[in-house]
Amino acid sequence: MAEPIRIGIVGYGNIGKGVKKSIEKNNELYGDVVVAGIVTRRPDAIKAEDPGVQVAGFDNAGDLNPDVLILCGGSANDLPIQGPKFVKEFTTVDSFDTHDNIPSYCAEMDSAAKAANNVAIIATGWDPGTFSLERVLADAFIPGVNARGFYGQSEKGGLSMGHSDAIRGVDGVKDGRQYTHAIPEAMAEIKNGKNPALKAGEMHWRECFVVAEDGADKKKIEETIINMPAYFEPYKTTVTFISQDELNEKHSGMPHDGSVMAVGTSADGSKAMIEYRNEWGSNPDATANILVAHARAAHKLKQEGKSGAFTILDVPAAYLSPRSKEELLKNFM
Repeated sequence: MAEPIRIGIVGYGNIGKGVKKSIEKNNELYGDVVVAGIVTRRPDAIKAEDPGVQVAGFDNAGDLNPDVLILCGGSANDLPIQGPKFVKEFTTVDSFDTHDNIPSYCAEMDSAAKAANNVAIIATGWDPGTFSLERVLADAFIPGVNARGFYGQSEKGGLSMGHSDAIRGVDGVKDGRQYTHAIPEAMAEIKNGKNPALKAGEMHWRECFVVAEDGADKKKIEETIINMPAYFEPYKTTVTFISQDELNEKHSGMPHDGSVMAVGTSADGSKAMIEYRNEWGSNPDATANILVAHARAAHKLKQEGKSGAFTILDVPAAYLSPRSKEELLKNFM
């Protein structure tokens, strides 16, 4: 059996901790991946929290001897800096999720990765990620259809990590959570086969719960959030200020769910519908599992001599799996 893939984890927040758990579970089941260690700005704190793990700073990640680094930072402030930095030395995987900026981020990562002869799999998770793939498949299989993703279909909505991170980056904000809510009327239009060209703000609305710092200007915080480009500006957005205790009590979980839907017609006019649904009890753990699968794929691409930036659309499904081609053909085809 080949040596297991050594995966380093950059950042140890919710996603980083989820990645570590996912690697350990994959190792227990398949034995093909192991935790190389944690790359962090706070090594002493991580060692105190998890004494058994190897740690390294941002400038000496190579001490962990990783085959792949999974970058677990946020898209607003971390990944635009960390992605180009780390891919100069390592093969990387990340969950960059600012949809409007993916083309420019991909171009930057592609250039940096090719110059270093490394692989970067970017923007992977469940959206962007698995939902991106499902939209492409629906678009290909039902010509002329508008494949749409809807998130937060439960009454509480779905907790968005990237948008919550963006809220916490606003001046005067101590803590915050953001929930995305699907608009039922828009979903009904799709299911009824009307195939409308819906804008983002016609499909979802966003609900923010914010803990303000003492003395902070709440009106300014609200205006900053509501008008934040690429995050809240296109949507109906509500901002509710609550205490830290209330946030911890009522908003400690991280569930999320969603579906990709496409309804159209085949060439003979018969109805054609595709629906793909996810329901996650933990949004960060879901993203972590997908990141680990893509670390496996990134290592395979690197071994083949590939370089540059890739997305889930470029990766063969078999590369995500720990199973042999024979197993896949026998048990999954």
